[in-house]
Amino acid sequence: MRILYVSHSHPQEGDILDNVGGMQRVSQQLIRELEQKESVTVFKETVNVSGRGKIVAKAALFLFRQLMELPHKVRENEADIVLFSSMVTASLAYFLRSRISVPLVTINHGRDVTLPVGIYQWFIPKIFKRLDGVISVSQATREECIKRGMAPGKGVALPNGFDLSRLGQFPGKQESRNRLQKNFRIPLDEKFMLLTVGRKVERKGHEWFIREVMPRLSDQVVYVTVGDGPEYDSISEATGEVPYSNRIFLLGRQPDQVLKQAYAAADLFVMPNIPVEGDMEGFGIVLLEANMARTPAVAADLEGIRDVITQGKNGYRVPTLDAKQFADTVHALLNGGELKDLSEQARNHVRKQFNWNYVADQYVKYLHVVVNRSR
Repeated sequence: MRILYVSHSHPQEGDILDNVGGMQRVSQQLIRELEQKESVTVFKETVNVSGRGKIVAKAALFLFRQLMELPHKVRENEADIVLFSSMVTASLAYFLRSRISVPLVTINHGRDVTLPVGIYQWFIPKIFKRLDGVISVSQATREECIKRGMAPGKGVALPNGFDLSRLGQFPGKQESRNRLQKNFRIPLDEKFMLLTVGRKVERKGHEWFIREVMPRLSDQVVYVTVGDGPEYDSISEATGEVPYSNRIFLLGRQPDQVLKQAYAAADLFVMPNIPVEGDMEGFGIVLLEANMARTPAVAADLEGIRDVITQGKNGYRVPTLDAKQFADTVHALLNGGELKDLSEQARNHVRKQFNWNYVADQYVKYLHVVVNRSR
């Protein structure tokens, strides 16, 4: 099968990626894996507009160029199918459907479906009508597509994979705790460490967790967050307003070396997402990164998180905005006898269910189905 892949968020090999996951990393890893399949040839029309500069202008220029050139590229490469990396690039399908004879398929990630902009939401159903297939990264994202007019039989949910080698070997737990204690003055002796990694945006629930869950946890529990974003200042203010601020540490954006130390040092990873209109958690790949460091998770039972956390396998999901249940689950894991076994089990679960080789095979099978039914 000959795939023409179109992406406005595809890094070049060797580019330094953010330590919080995202579409760029997924794009790079998926295509790398597909290129290794003997039955697949991938041709790329890509750019990465997420760096410095005018992102909107870069994306618009890329899309305009594809409007002019993509039909020719399909013929030149004798492509069997076109795969778009997101709803942004899939917008080309609306304009090019009559000029391209092969099937058009897109991947979507969550926010590229739900972005609360009027004209964008008006346009999304029109794009779905021109596509031959849709791959959503979670069942929750697929459901949002159906709400916006996608025929249920047109789309499937396939998870993001995880590059098992991306973070390499994790340092030892005690070594990592010692380094965090020394470099960031986090008191970890005889303490339990909870960790959150991700952009500081409202849906991640950082401030809610600090205000509502932390006061229900014992003084032995320390909460550490890694990542930056638009809500960082308000989260910092919330930390300063609570009487237990000495147990909360906002590390901001950190290199992978520190990220690995944080994952390895933590006793539990927490992902306390809250519902936010027009935004959603498409998948939650940081959960898998934590699991690979043998750190199980307690997370909100919400959106794409449901596709990542299997109860009792790599963590537990708890009802969203239920501070008591969240705190009780954390307490039970930290003070019960399950944590050691769950930690090893979490790593094995990721290796089996989310390795890119397995996920890429599912992509190939689905794309074959779309090609065959379009003939």
